[in-house]
Amino acid sequence: MSATLIIVIVNVIASIYAWNNTSIMSKWIFNPYSVNHNKEYHRFITSGFIHGSWMHLLFNMFVLYMFGDTVEQWFTQLYGTIGLVLYIVMFLAAVVVSDIPTYFKNKENAYYNALGASGGTSAILFSYILFDPTQSLCLYGLLCFPGVVWGALYIVYSVYMGKQQRDNVNHDAHLWGGLFGIAFTILIYPKVILHFIDQLSNFNIF
Repeated sequence: MSATLIIVIVNVIASIYAWNNTSIMSKWIFNPYSVNHNKEYHRFITSGFIHGSWMHLLFNMFVLYMFGDTVEQWFTQLYGTIGLVLYIVMFLAAVVVSDIPTYFKNKENAYYNALGASGGTSAILFSYILFDPTQSLCLYGLLCFPGVVWGALYIVYSVYMGKQQRDNVNHDAHLWGGLFGIAFTILIYPKVILHFIDQLSNFNIF
């Protein structure tokens, strides 16, 4: 059983458990005010394994499984068991790092809550794009563009929506999770930069 599948299973179990236990949801959700005033730092991790709805859960887990399994294989091919550990560390660290900007922005707001694995999922998605930037990715099976194009659009969209704050989505977590995935992948495998450039230089959109 892959680490990716285990992460998916844990997310599903934790989310269902929290949905059926309001006290657990309250204790695990990311509430910056509680972190700041009550030192409940566990929320940085626990919030990354619970979701707000079935749709939220299924979308995150679909993206995680679709790209995570491949990234996990690449990491293990490069570094063996160490690579597997690094893959898990990247996911968990991205969950934490992606919430840090949100923490500082809302640490005095007792009513702000966030949850979901989007930060970790974004890190894995952008790591995938680094390794294979020209692979065509399709939105709803209709809009298909190279991964690097989707990555650029995703960053622009996340920055814009994060400033607008018009919905209940933590776009900052998406942005910082993705950027962390890029930085982490480059840190553990610097040659990926040359690989990325080489892939793009040989790519012909036609």
